[in-house]
Amino acid sequence: MWFSKTSNEIIQQLNTDLNEGLSSEEAAKRLNEFGANKLKAKPKKTILQLFFAQINDILIYILLGAAVLSAIMKDYNEAIIILIVVLINAVVGVVQESKAEKALEALKKLSTPKAVVKRDGELKEIPSEEVVPGDIIILDAGRYVPADLRLIETANLKIEESALTGESVPSEKDGSKAFPDEEVPLGDQINMAFSSTLATYGRGIGIAVETGMNTQIGKIAKMLDDTENEMTPLQKKLAELGKYLGIGAIAICVIMFIVGIIQGQDIFDMLLTAISLAVAAIPEGLAAIVAIVLAMGVQRMIKENAIVRKLPAVETLGAVNVVCSDKTGTLTQNKMTVTKFYSNSNLKSIDDLDINDPSEKMLLENLVLCNDATYSEASQTGDPTEIALLVAGAKYDLIKESLQSNHARCNEAPFDSDRKLMSTVNYYGDNSYRVYTKGAIDNILKICKGAYINGEIVPMTEDLEEEIMKASNSMSDEALRVLGAAYKEISSYSGTVDDFEKDLIFVGLVGMIDPPRLEVKDSIGVCKHAGIKTIMITGDHKKTAFAIAKELNIAENESQTISGAELDKLSDDELSTKIDDLRVFARVSPEHKVKIVKAFKSKGNIVSMTGDGVNDAPSLKTADIGVAMGITGTDVAKGAADMVLTDDNFSTIVSAIEEGRNIFNNIKKSIIFLLSCNLGEIFALFIAILLGWDAPLRPIHILWVNLITDTLPALSLGVDPGDKNVMDNKPRDPKESLFKHDGVFMVINGIFIGALTLIAYQIGLQKYGSVVHAQTMAFVVLSVSQLFHALNLRHPKKSIFQVGLFTNKYLIFSIIIGVFLQDIIITVPFLRTVFDVFDLTINDWMIVSLFAISPLVLNEIAKIFKRRKDA
Repeated sequence: MWFSKTSNEIIQQLNTDLNEGLSSEEAAKRLNEFGANKLKAKPKKTILQLFFAQINDILIYILLGAAVLSAIMKDYNEAIIILIVVLINAVVGVVQESKAEKALEALKKLSTPKAVVKRDGELKEIPSEEVVPGDIIILDAGRYVPADLRLIETANLKIEESALTGESVPSEKDGSKAFPDEEVPLGDQINMAFSSTLATYGRGIGIAVETGMNTQIGKIAKMLDDTENEMTPLQKKLAELGKYLGIGAIAICVIMFIVGIIQGQDIFDMLLTAISLAVAAIPEGLAAIVAIVLAMGVQRMIKENAIVRKLPAVETLGAVNVVCSDKTGTLTQNKMTVTKFYSNSNLKSIDDLDINDPSEKMLLENLVLCNDATYSEASQTGDPTEIALLVAGAKYDLIKESLQSNHARCNEAPFDSDRKLMSTVNYYGDNSYRVYTKGAIDNILKICKGAYINGEIVPMTEDLEEEIMKASNSMSDEALRVLGAAYKEISSYSGTVDDFEKDLIFVGLVGMIDPPRLEVKDSIGVCKHAGIKTIMITGDHKKTAFAIAKELNIAENESQTISGAELDKLSDDELSTKIDDLRVFARVSPEHKVKIVKAFKSKGNIVSMTGDGVNDAPSLKTADIGVAMGITGTDVAKGAADMVLTDDNFSTIVSAIEEGRNIFNNIKKSIIFLLSCNLGEIFALFIAILLGWDAPLRPIHILWVNLITDTLPALSLGVDPGDKNVMDNKPRDPKESLFKHDGVFMVINGIFIGALTLIAYQIGLQKYGSVVHAQTMAFVVLSVSQLFHALNLRHPKKSIFQVGLFTNKYLIFSIIIGVFLQDIIITVPFLRTVFDVFDLTINDWMIVSLFAISPLVLNEIAKIFKRRKDA
C-alpha cells in the first residue's frame, strides 16, 4: 500500500533521487522491465472466428445435415436454399458481433500524451508511455497525472478525481501525510495522485509508483477485460428453445424414418420426408427476425435520446427491476450550487437573499472577490466550489470582473489545507482597504472578534458563536458544504497572513451542494409505480448521499445506507442477504460497484447500472444492461455500456424501459406466431406419414413459407404499436417461460393450421388424383392461413376490429404481399418448375381461401368468450 509509506521509504524502495531523478540509462532499463506505461487489450476475434461461432449451433447442424442429404439425393434446389439460409443467419450474426468492444481503446485515449519528469537532474517533457516506476513527476494546474504517484511535495494541490472516485469536488492533496496500517478508501488517499486524473489547482511533486496495467485505471481495464459477456434473458430462452427444437427435430426425423421403413416405404422418399420434417421443425428466420425487430426498436429509441450499442439490450430493458445509478452527474447536475445562506442571524434560501441589505450584500461581495475562479455564460474555470460562489453572485448582478475593476486585489493569502482559509486584500478608495476571508467555519470563528448584523458590528459572544454553529450544523445535516465569510477594514495592503487573518468581523455562511436533476424525482416515482427499484451508488460521503437520496425518495432512513468501508466487512453471501434492504451505497470504489451489482443479480434481479465515469465502467459491463451518459460520460463508460443517453437525462431511462417492454412483447408475438406456424407444418407432415400418405409438402415449400411468407408478418408484428399501459405492470420474471400464457393458444392454432393443410391436400388428391396438385393446394392453404393467423397475435383478448384493423399498416401490407407472392409462384412457369407446383383453378382458390381465413374466424369467436369471462 503506497499510501501507508513515508516519502523516505518510497524513495529507498524505488531507488530514486528526489533532486536528480532517474538517469536515462536507469529509466531505459526500467522501461524494459516494467513495460510501457499504457493499457493492454486482449486480442480481438477474427471475422472467421466470429463466423464459426455463429454456426456452432445444433439447429444449424441439423440444417446443414439436411442440405447434405438433399445434395446426395440430387435435390439441389433445397440444398442451395438451405445453405443460403445458414449463410444469411451467420452474416447477420457476424455484423452484430463485430461491433468491437471499445472500452479498452477508450481507456488508452485517457493516457496523457506528455509528462514532466526529472531525469539526469533536469526537467524534461516526455511521452507519458515512457514514465517508469521511480520517476520524479512534476504536476501543476491543468496537467493530467501520467501514472499513479505517491506525492512528496504539495502546494495547495487539488486534483479532479470524479471520473475515478465519484467525488463531485476536487480532492485536496497533501504529500506529507501517511496512513500506516490503515485501510483507506481511494477517495481519501490524499497523499496519492492517480493516473488520468486532472490537477485543477496548485502544484505538486510525486514519485511514480505504478504504471500501465498496475495503476488504478489499469485495474479497471483488467476488470473490463476479465468480465465475460453474459447472454440476455431472451438470448438464453432462444438458445434453450433452439436446443429443444433441435432435439425434437432429430427425434421426429428418426421416428418418422423408422415408421416409414416399417411401412415398407421407399428409403429415399423417407429421407426426403425426414429433411422436410427437419426443415419444418426449425424456424429458420427466427434469429434474423428477432435481430431485425430489435434493430427497428433501436431506431425508435434513438429518437427518444437513447442509443443502444448492443441489440439484445433492448429486450433486457423490459425485464429490468433494479436500476443502480451513479449519483454525480446522473441523479445530480454535477455542478456545485449555493442553496442556502446565513446572515443577520437568519438561515434562508439563496433565492430569498436581499441584495439591498448591507450584511447580505457584503456576504456575496466577500465570496465573489475572495475567489480565484472565473465565470461567464460562455465559459468557466477554476474550482467548482468557487465557481458556485460566482454563480450565486451573478444571480444578483455582482459580477467578479466589474467588482474587481472597482475594488482591485492588492494582496492575498492563498488557500492552504492547514489553515483551510483564503484571504484577499481589496482596494476601497483613499487608503482604505478591506480584507475578505472565506473558509472552514471552525477556523473562521477562531479569528473573529465581532459580527456584522443588520449593518452594524456587534461583539462575538459565546451565544452568538453557538447560534452560528447551530446554523452551520443545520446545513451540514442536509449534506451541504458550508463556507464561512469574514472581513475587516485596514489602512495598508501590506502584511503577512497572520496580519490579515486576525480580529475579523463575521459576515455569514453559505451552504452548497451538487443538486438533484429537476426531472429525476418524477422519473423515480414512475419507476417505483412500475415495480422498479432505484439504487444510488456514489463515491460521496454517506451523509451527502443520504440527503440526496431522501430528497429523491430513493431512501427513507439512514439504515438503508451503507458505506464502502462497511461493505468491505461483508462477505458476498452476507451482502446478498442484506441487499434487499439497502438503497444507498456511499464512498464506494469500482470493485464495490461490481460487488453490489453482482449481489443484486444473485437474488434473481435484472440489473441496470447507469454512470458516466471511468469508475463506473466495470459495473456497467457487469450489469445486465449498462447505461452511460452521452454528454458528460467518459469514452470508457460509453465503450463499456450497452446503451448511451444522448441527453444525460435519467428520465430517458424510464422511456427506454417502457420501449424495451413493448419491444419484448412484440418479439414474443413474432416468436409465438412463427412457432405456431412451424407446429402446423410438423403436424401436417407427422400425421401424413403416420397414415402412410405421400408428404403433403416438399422441403422447398416449407423453406419458402418459413423464410418468406412467415417473415413479413413476423417483422410487422415486431413493430406493432406499443401498449400505452405497459408501465402499469410489474417487470416480467426473466425465468418465466415465453409460452406461460400463450402455450395452449400456440398449440391449438398450430394443430388447426396443420389439419386444414391436410384436408386441403386430401381434397386435391381426391379431386384430381395428382400429388403435385394436392401438394399445391396444401402449400397455399398453409402459407395463406398463416398470413391471416398473424392478425390473431395483435391482442390476446381484443378483437382485431377493437385493436384496429389498420393500426398496423405494415401487417396488412405484408399479408397482401404474401398472397401476391404465393400467386406468382404458382402462375409463373419458371417458378412453378422450381417449386414443383400446379397452377390452381378458380374453384381451387375459393376452397383454399375459405380454409385460409378459418383460423382468424375461429380465434375471433374464441376471443368473444374470453371477454365475456373477464367481464
